[in-house]
Amino acid sequence: MRGTIIEAILSEHLVSGTLAPGEEVGLRIDQTLTQDATGTMAYLQFETLGLDRVRTELSVSYVDHNTLQTGFENADDHRYLQTVAARYGIYFSRPGNGICHQVHLERFAVPGKTLLGSDSHTPTAGGLGMVAIGAGGLDVALAMAGQPFYVRVPKVLGIRLTGQLPDWVSAQDVILHLLEKLSVSGGVGKALEYFGNGVDTLSGPQRATITNMGTELGATTSIFPSDETTRRFLHAQQRQEVWRPLSADEDAEYAQIIEVNLSELEPLIAQPHSPDNVVPVGKIAGTKVNQVCIGSCTNSSLAELMTVAALLRGKQVHPDVSVTVSPGSRQVLTMLARNGSLADLLAAGVRLLETACGPCIGMGQAPATDAVSLRSFNRNFSGRSGTKSAQVYLASPVVCAAAALTGEITDPRTYPPRSRWPLSWKGQCC
Repeated sequence: MRGTIIEAILSEHLVSGTLAPGEEVGLRIDQTLTQDATGTMAYLQFETLGLDRVRTELSVSYVDHNTLQTGFENADDHRYLQTVAARYGIYFSRPGNGICHQVHLERFAVPGKTLLGSDSHTPTAGGLGMVAIGAGGLDVALAMAGQPFYVRVPKVLGIRLTGQLPDWVSAQDVILHLLEKLSVSGGVGKALEYFGNGVDTLSGPQRATITNMGTELGATTSIFPSDETTRRFLHAQQRQEVWRPLSADEDAEYAQIIEVNLSELEPLIAQPHSPDNVVPVGKIAGTKVNQVCIGSCTNSSLAELMTVAALLRGKQVHPDVSVTVSPGSRQVLTMLARNGSLADLLAAGVRLLETACGPCIGMGQAPATDAVSLRSFNRNFSGRSGTKSAQVYLASPVVCAAAALTGEITDPRTYPPRSRWPLSWKGQCC
């Protein structure tokens, strides 16, 4: 791992141990995040430590999982989380602010810092050059107390990206390609570090989509360089002052290098019931679809949802398909409303859901018995949707949008190239 971005950040945060793959090290943690499904226990554990304030640079408590309030239980949890945040100097993101990983990208992610989260998809922040790791609530509680986080040093896989994504091929197709190649256990004990000239062609949110689903490989974390694209994203969020450049040394040593030519990728889809059961969309085109859900921490950025809105504009979703969209944050929802995209979605017959995890964690929108559900999410394990007999497929938002119109799995390359669309937002990074 010599000369890698991972090595550089871990070296800056090393408290104990030796940076050699497989060795246990203690790391200083700069930031923590929790969500409400795991946060209550984490903060109860933190309270037993007897401290007056958290000792991290920044800690955030998000409410984005258990947002249905059909009884008092969730509301009571949320009230506790808000009061404990105020007591110990923790930022509190209340229900409706958005999904923790999307909001953390917008508001708090800092290149070169470490982030520990009580959610498995915490590595999303690696899209902005953080070493971000998902862990148990007790680990997060101890990190908030200023204690090191102990982890075995992962082997670093170098993912060399070349070329540029063709029309209708999305960031999710990049990680689905790697899942097909490596499997859901192929990243265990490893970290993925992306480099190569293809990196320059990917926006900040696209990079975050890829690092988000690195979790499905079993990887400890995933990371992209911090470059001009990162700076532009942070500038758009009025946080340019936290930017710093980060890249691997030219002679960086990786445990393995995997070559991915973005120009050669095509729209992919994960079949039931595993994210690595991947085939080209064209191979199963024509499969009838009953439900389409777009959003989650994987694919709910402004650019992705504007693309969906543009594809649906002036059309109607298929009468046999229920279509939902979950914007990733209040910021995304507000911008969709202001630029007219939200009206396009609603006019097409889309059901707008809260800016929360929602269907991804089985919180509402359980499909009908034996239904086929196509989702732009990260997991499709049996029963996760809330319906044991449902057949859940995973694909990019544009594949989902195409199916919403046709009522069946459809290769989006049948539509006019996006490069011909007069979209003023193209190239923006928020």
